[in-house]
This record gives sequence, structure tokens and C-alpha cells, in this order.
Amino acid sequence: MGTFVLGIDGFVLPGLLPAISADLQVSVAAAGQLMTAFGVTYAVGSPVIAALTGRLDRRVVICVGMTVFLLGMVLQAAGPTYGVVMSGQVVAALGAAAFQANAFAVAGALAAPERRSRAFALIAAGTSLAAVVGLPFGLLVSQLWGWRGALWAIAALATVTAVLAGLFVPSVILPTTALRERLAVLVDPRILALLTVSALIILPQYLLGSYVSALVDISSPGDNAAVAIALLVYGVGVFVGNRLVGRFADRFSSLTVIVVGLGIVVLNSALLSAVQFWLLPTLAALFILGLVGLSLVVPQQNRVFVAGGDTAVVALSLSGAMNHVGAAVGAGAGGVVLSGAGARWLAPTAGALALCVIAVVLITATEHPHRASAPGRRRRARPTRAPPV
Repeated sequence: MGTFVLGIDGFVLPGLLPAISADLQVSVAAAGQLMTAFGVTYAVGSPVIAALTGRLDRRVVICVGMTVFLLGMVLQAAGPTYGVVMSGQVVAALGAAAFQANAFAVAGALAAPERRSRAFALIAAGTSLAAVVGLPFGLLVSQLWGWRGALWAIAALATVTAVLAGLFVPSVILPTTALRERLAVLVDPRILALLTVSALIILPQYLLGSYVSALVDISSPGDNAAVAIALLVYGVGVFVGNRLVGRFADRFSSLTVIVVGLGIVVLNSALLSAVQFWLLPTLAALFILGLVGLSLVVPQQNRVFVAGGDTAVVALSLSGAMNHVGAAVGAGAGGVVLSGAGARWLAPTAGALALCVIAVVLITATEHPHRASAPGRRRRARPTRAPPV
């Protein structure tokens, strides 16, 4: 549920920007910087938090992380000025960074190696579900209670999540490593190569997915209903892809699934380039994009977890940070293409980019495709009872 709450926040906020800008008396562009602040804070804070909390019970870190996220949402919902709302975004991002990487770490530590990708997919399922319901949720709540009401609703969901995490997340102590060993992740060539891939694999997805409205406008100019349908179809694709990818990654290896998935992105981008003048084929291509693109994060997290060994939490935190970097760069690249060449060139550019990413993935891969999901050399984490307070 935690990733669902974090995902809802991410998918709701873009639709609230006009209302936020009007209420706080800033431009829409300035309101958009709230999302930038979240991404930058998450990227910087995630590995730092992982390093500083390495010796703590993961249940404690997860619960505290969701509580901090809740405080950030309250600051935003009640914030009277742009500065206070921006501060709330920073606080919420720190909480999200503490929660998400540790949720993946606990799932990876408790799952058997042959089922680890499915465990990661289950954690990521909340984000994929948020892709489906985030837009209608935000529109409905904001119409009833305004943009602040939407953020209060997210704060309420975060409260429930924090309580459930405290009740049901098992106490897990991951293998203890010295700070120097944790920071060594930053200079490990194998980890650095994987982190680069973590950013690159979602570039084509965000280059296209960030501009669904512009793609639909090619076939249905000015049709807001068509844009809403396209966003829903795309979100359903994200959800279905997440439900399927864990099984494929556990069966065929994470590396194989990533390469094949990127190959599908290449072919689908070529298809979209040809059919983007008609709405129904465009919707089909957007469904396939959602089905494949974001789901590649799951097998990549598995690769990072295996390579990270006893410093898996730090490695996963860095990987999550690089996902945010990739999303920002992909969206930025799409904006450049859109303003410079037009929406018709978004799909061809995404296909060419995905082809380049395949080459990078294969060149930097250190594992054999059939052994990419092997547990590696690491001490298994043990669920433990937290000491009495």
C-alpha cells in the first residue's frame, strides 16, 4: 500500500498544478518546480538515508519514512505560501526515499531467490495501480474539495499505511556493514554500470509517456476525452505489465527480460510512428508502451539487489535515485523534441533511444543471461524480533 500512496502523490500532482498556481499566486511553471524539488530531494537523500540507517531495523525505518512523508503532505495541504508548500515537498521526498528503498530491501531479503522478482513486482504494484487510479482520483477529489483536499486525502492514506506497516511489516535486520563499505558502492564499477542502466531503461518510457496528450493531439486535436481515455489505457498497461514481469524475470532472468522488453519498446515505437494519425491504433501502442516500459524497473532492481550484496539497501536507494534522474532526463528530452521537431517525432526518437539503451545494457552486463537472478555471494538477512522498548 505504501508504494500506492507514493504513486498517487506522483500521478495526482501534475493535474493539480493549475489550481495550485492560482491559489498560491505563482506561475504554472513555478508550481511545476514542486515536482522537480521532490525528484532532486529523493535522488540526493535516498542513498544518504540508506547509509545512515544501515544498522537499524527495517520496520522502524519504513514506518518512520511513511510518517515523515505524512508530515510533508500535511505541510503541503495546509501550507499558506509557496515556500511552505515547497518545504512540504522536500520533507515528503525524504520520507518517500526512506520508505521505498527499504520496502524493496525487505522484500528481497525475505523472498527466495527464485521468487525475488515477483516480490519486487508486488512492492511496485502500488505504483502501477496508482498509474490507473491517480488521474481520476485527483480530478474527483479536487473537484469536490480543491487541490488541498486531494493532498489531505493522500495524507489520510499515508496515516493508514504507517499504521499497517507498524503492524504487519516483519522486523528485519539486514547484514551490518561499516559506513566505509556502504560508501564503497559509489566507486564499484559494476554497481556504477548497473546504476547507469537504472536511469537509461526508463528514458524512452518518459520521453513518450510524459507527452501522451501531445501524441493523442495528432489524431484527435483538442479532444480532452480522447486524452483522458489514452491516459487510462496507458495506466492499465502499466498495471498489467507490473503484474506479469515478476514471473517472467524469475523464469528467464532479469537481464533477458530487460533486453527483450527494450526490444518491444523499439518495435512499438516504430508502430506508433506509423499509426499515430489514427486514435485507436495509437491507444493500442500506448497500452503496449505502458505494459513494457515501466515494468523493466522490477528486473533491474533484482540485478542491483544481487550485485549489492550486503550493501543492497544503499544500492537499491541509488538505483531508485537514478530512476528519478532517468525520468527527468527522459521528460526533458521529450520536451526538446516536442518544441524543436514536433509531436510526430516523439515515437521515432524513443525507438532510436531504446535501441541505444539495449546496446549499453548488453555491453555493461557482467552476469550470464541464464544466471542473472542468482542469489550471489551475500549473507541472508534474518527476520528478527525487535528488542523490547
